[in-house]
Amino acid sequence: MIKPDATGAGNTGKIIDRIIGAGFTIKAMKWTRLSMDDAAAFYAVHRERPFFGELTEYMTSAPIVAAILEKENAVADFRTLIGATNPAEAAPGTIRADFAESISANAVHGSDSDENAAIEGSFFFGTRELA
Repeated sequence: MIKPDATGAGNTGKIIDRIIGAGFTIKAMKWTRLSMDDAAAFYAVHRERPFFGELTEYMTSAPIVAAILEKENAVADFRTLIGATNPAEAAPGTIRADFAESISANAVHGSDSDENAAIEGSFFFGTRELA
């Protein structure tokens, strides 16, 4: 997912170019805006954490780009491509090092497992969109 800070800063195309350049195939993609209910549902795992309210506010502040990517070792390779959650700790040349504003406005989201990628993908895309 390309997050609100990156879409709002006009970095969507640059980030997509990086993703494609790293060998990923885009299987599905959409520009959308999350409602507060959508953001709360997507981040439900963090509901009890102190940053949940700030996270859902941020995620509804501007459009996002949801995408399903395909590549051998996609989850691990994407997490390498995007860099550490804290852009100050992200390796040079990673998406977060180059485009993130802060640890909370960190430009992109990447699933942490194949299982979560499937769950998160089905949150945004229906069966027909994935054909």
